[in-house]
Amino acid sequence: MSQNSMRILVCSAGRRVGLIQCFRSAAEQLNIDLKVYASDLVPDEAAACAIADVALRMPRSDAPEYAAAVLQAVKENAIDLVVPTIDPDLKPLALAHEEFARAGARLHVSPAHVIDIVRDKGLTAEVLAAAGVPVPSTLSLDELRATPDRLNWPVFAKPSGGSASRGLQVFDRMEDVPTEFPEPMIFQNLVRGPEFTVNIFVDADGVLRTVIPHLRKSIRAGEVEKGVTRRRQDLRDIAEGIVSALPDLRGVACFQTLEDGVHGPCVIEINARFGGGYPLADHAGATFAQWLLEETIGRPCTAHDDWREGVRMMRYDSAVYVD
Repeated sequence: MSQNSMRILVCSAGRRVGLIQCFRSAAEQLNIDLKVYASDLVPDEAAACAIADVALRMPRSDAPEYAAAVLQAVKENAIDLVVPTIDPDLKPLALAHEEFARAGARLHVSPAHVIDIVRDKGLTAEVLAAAGVPVPSTLSLDELRATPDRLNWPVFAKPSGGSASRGLQVFDRMEDVPTEFPEPMIFQNLVRGPEFTVNIFVDADGVLRTVIPHLRKSIRAGEVEKGVTRRRQDLRDIAEGIVSALPDLRGVACFQTLEDGVHGPCVIEINARFGGGYPLADHAGATFAQWLLEETIGRPCTAHDDWREGVRMMRYDSAVYVD
């Protein structure tokens, strides 16, 4: 890999046009000749694939051949950095970490045991609670049936392995809870109040370098539509607790908190990847994409925590046109 040129592969690129733009801006800042590859199940219908330099077709993330297909693309195209963008990508790629390293590519995924924790919301709550990180009281369906009074009704239910706000439900009483669900569920005290996404950057040595929260003022399809950056010492303290509880977490991650007027913020989920709202952090000066490129190419990482507070983002619909 040259100090002045680089190839990255953005997996499951979908609508992540903003993320690709962040990487291109970072490469320009670093004077790197960057070639962006983007993959998706149907690349001809993915906006991010349309704006990439090269679009690749990949199987579904849950297909047995997924990691091998990504690895083959890395070898054929001399990819230097692989950036997954959705939760189902993480575990199969993490399990193939050594193979990607032998192929000369940096895989932006934390170790498999970290992914196992953050992809299971019940286990996430258990691990964080044991480390003193505030989380809502959490029960499995069996635990709820056995001891329904352990939670305050109404209760909030969500898939243990869900993402993008899929499958969220609220139940007012035990009698309303179905006897069966199509997938494992967890049940928590219902917390109402402001919701924050906190983007963090953990360097290659495991040091938490940046914590940048933004208030999720409006959400659409599970991603922030309107947001504003806020400095919050309590959220930085929580970020430090998460990194302490997950000492092998690396690179870019984000977590969501909800808070009420009594208990303060509590963590409801962790995503060990670039979040959908990352471009807001990047615009505010927390240029994770640049720092990841620096680490990958072997330059000193310039990560800092000197980002701008009060930066607002208001998303709108746009389009990519292909003739």
